[in-house]
Amino acid sequence: PWPIMVSFSALFTVIGFVSYCHNVKGGLLLFFLGLVLLLGGISCWWRDVVREATFEGKHTKAVQQGIYIGMILFIVSEAMFFLAFFWAFFSSAINPVPQIGGVWPPTGLIPIKPLGLPLLNTFILLTSGATVTCCHHSIVGGLRKRSIYSLFFTVFLGALFTGFQYVEYLNAPFSMSDGIYGSIFYMLTGFHGFHVIIGTVF
Repeated sequence: PWPIMVSFSALFTVIGFVSYCHNVKGGLLLFFLGLVLLLGGISCWWRDVVREATFEGKHTKAVQQGIYIGMILFIVSEAMFFLAFFWAFFSSAINPVPQIGGVWPPTGLIPIKPLGLPLLNTFILLTSGATVTCCHHSIVGGLRKRSIYSLFFTVFLGALFTGFQYVEYLNAPFSMSDGIYGSIFYMLTGFHGFHVIIGTVF
């Protein structure tokens, strides 16, 4: 029952969130109900997958193929998210409309300087990629202590990145409601930051 439950609970979560954003009564309740059902359904579904693989023998070929295809579809959907967000950014930047002054960034908006905190965060992110790669090679090579240290350092760098992004958001001279620039900036960096948080936690 988990696939259909997860599908409907994801639908309820989105409908609840949109309803809440439009001040529809009960929208917030529907959002949290859908979110709880979604997390519960995902947890139970993966519990069953792990139990089938660990305690009841290996997965069948059909289940293995389903998990493989599911992971590929997940990665493709993630790529499509970022493609859509970057498409919106470049479409707005290359062809700015008269409503924003015909220039990019829009008239009256002060953008964040890229050579400050964003450059530091880029360096932190690239370093965390190197440390997690070191962790992977240490695990393959049977170097347990080295893998633990490099994984700990990777988690530390992920948390540091998230903290610096929070500081960047606090000091940003514009908000999400400042037209297309603010919307795209916070959508892109927020969505990416969300992925960093997920990677740090898991």
